[in-house]
Amino acid sequence: MLKYQNDEDYDIHALLEVIYLKWGYDFRGYSKASLTRRIFFFLQEERIDRIPDLQFRIVRDRGLFSRFIKDVTVNVTEMFRDPSFYRSVKKHIVPQLETYPHIKIWHAGCATGEEVYSLAMLLDQAGLLDRATIYATDINRSVLDRAKKGIYSDSHLSQYQQNFKDAGLNGDLLDYFEKGYDHVIVDSRLRKNIVFTEHDLVIDHVFGEMQLIFCRNVLIYFTRELQDKVIGLFTESLDFGGYLCLGIKESLDFFDGRAMFTAVDADHRLFQKTSNKGSSDKR
Repeated sequence: MLKYQNDEDYDIHALLEVIYLKWGYDFRGYSKASLTRRIFFFLQEERIDRIPDLQFRIVRDRGLFSRFIKDVTVNVTEMFRDPSFYRSVKKHIVPQLETYPHIKIWHAGCATGEEVYSLAMLLDQAGLLDRATIYATDINRSVLDRAKKGIYSDSHLSQYQQNFKDAGLNGDLLDYFEKGYDHVIVDSRLRKNIVFTEHDLVIDHVFGEMQLIFCRNVLIYFTRELQDKVIGLFTESLDFGGYLCLGIKESLDFFDGRAMFTAVDADHRLFQKTSNKGSSDKR
């Protein structure tokens, strides 16, 4: 029998169970501290007094649940976030991608799409975009809609331009955008090879035969058990010789099947699948 430290723990557990049973979204393996903060922020935003009140309403109100998904999922991103990471991808991974006639890439947890388009620009400059398909996925439908449109405020444009240069790309970031009044729109040639689709890393299935998987700064919001499960999902989805790119605070250190991977740049969390057999086979 599960034991709870206090009523709050029980209420959150009950809320997550109801959400899973009603809507099919499974937050039960998310990091407790981070998720709790976001739930209480959502209560304040919606002017709901107690978690049991939220539980009662969320099974009856699809709009409320959609807002809940928007607020509790993490959507922090920017163009060429951590520019040195992209320089490392260009140096260590792009030469191998050049050997494939067609390149399949999964960008998991893509949020509003800034990093997906950053990758597309990198591939374009390497002459690989036309033979690549990028599957950009997220649990949050509203951010996927924003990502698909490729429309962004120009308020962060100067930072994005600096990131673009620091990432080692040529030309000007604005070469990839159409300028609006107070926004920019991603050029259609970047968007044509990107497939945006909903996918829940917790409960959905593998994307098979990928040469590259990006999942940066998503696993840090999961419990250790869920991290292990999701990395197993990525492992199954990668071709032999394929690459897995994680966030700077994430690693394979505690993954059962870590022997299946070789670090090609440990500092930037770039890993290559160099074996099809590991301790993960025992799971």
